[in-house]
Amino acid sequence: MVRIWVFAVLLLSGCAGIIPMHESKGKKMLDVGIQHYEDGDYANAVSEIQASLKAGLSDSSDQVKAHKFLAFTYCVTDRQALCGDEFKKALFIDPKFNLAPAEAGHPIWGPVFRDAKGEAK
Repeated sequence: MVRIWVFAVLLLSGCAGIIPMHESKGKKMLDVGIQHYEDGDYANAVSEIQASLKAGLSDSSDQVKAHKFLAFTYCVTDRQALCGDEFKKALFIDPKFNLAPAEAGHPIWGPVFRDAKGEAK
């Protein structure tokens, strides 16, 4: 009987939903940041994607995606060193991370990614 009461109190107080709400906030921010990137609004893309990482992305694939889009943003704004750093962060999280063929052939970030991948080995 006590267990049911404790569970009911936790459920009604919202404690059972703290983690998913936190995770959803970070994921939502990541999606907004990627939309800024796709719209060519690079300053807001960086800000929103960095905020998504700080808010918490518990799924490693979302973390890799965030670093990948930060890398893309830094590369297209002529900040290759930061671009490479973000690719290295993605590779640290997932050493098997690769760009899609169309992304890998990009003339700006393709070579930066290949260099980062070579350094990560």
